[in-house]
Amino acid sequence: MAHDHAAHAHHAHHVSADADRGPLTTAFALIVVFMFAEVAAGILAHSLALLADAGHMLTDAGALGFSLLALRLAARPAAGAMTFGFRRVEILSAQANGVTLLLLGAFILYGAIHRLISPPEVRGALVLVVALAGIAVNLLATWSLARANRGSLNIEGSFQHILTDLYAFIATAIAAVVILTTGFERADPLVSLLIAALMIRSGVALVKASGRVFLEAAPEGLDPQGVGEALVAQSGVVEVHDLHVWEVSSGFAALSAHVLVSAESNCHLARREMEAMLHERFGVDHTTLQVDHAGGDLLAIEPSRSVSAPR
Repeated sequence: MAHDHAAHAHHAHHVSADADRGPLTTAFALIVVFMFAEVAAGILAHSLALLADAGHMLTDAGALGFSLLALRLAARPAAGAMTFGFRRVEILSAQANGVTLLLLGAFILYGAIHRLISPPEVRGALVLVVALAGIAVNLLATWSLARANRGSLNIEGSFQHILTDLYAFIATAIAAVVILTTGFERADPLVSLLIAALMIRSGVALVKASGRVFLEAAPEGLDPQGVGEALVAQSGVVEVHDLHVWEVSSGFAALSAHVLVSAESNCHLARREMEAMLHERFGVDHTTLQVDHAGGDLLAIEPSRSVSAPR
């Protein structure tokens, strides 16, 4: 039965990966094409906000490319030493996305402060045209990724990159309008500060979520104490200890526990009932339950006295 569960889980994961690959590829193509145009426009317009957006779009492209690679690797079946397959590559991708957002946010923050002190001349009209085009491109990319499985931390990482970029373009367009109407050129670095804050916020959230998985914390919303109490409440269960709940990858929770049942209980029936309860109440399907009778004599193994010590 455990084998059937594993096979079903792998098949479902493979189907999900195929469904997610299309939206990711579409978003990747949109971002790469627009990024090159924006770099040129940012240099011509002397706009840090546009260059910040372009730099962010470069990390978007990297994030989407890494996400596509992670999906391909994660779809591989378990083999050899990789008993869980490559599923955690998706979490590694999410963490890389978070770290790049933090680093780029810090870089833009530094540049924005410098430009607030000595602002260069900004060509507001060009900035506005590129920003409006960027809004359209990022709306398409965001819509494409919204159709993918955002329950995957890998997909969510890419989605956060694109969504932050959409907000950044909207803010850049507002800054361009301010420059054109008032001549206040510090609006460009002020918007860059806002973009940096959005990047850092998204980056911290991704690093924190992926870090929880790597530290093998219980999945968000799944209380180990509540799981233990639910197991003990099962008919015939006397004690539950060595309970571990962790997340192998996004949406793939695993559980192991040592359960003691009363002497008159059927161990196999108790295990099946607990597995069914864990599936229905907590959505946990990958379980390893060691079920023993309470009060049973344990086999003691001692070294033989007749064996002489090696010289």
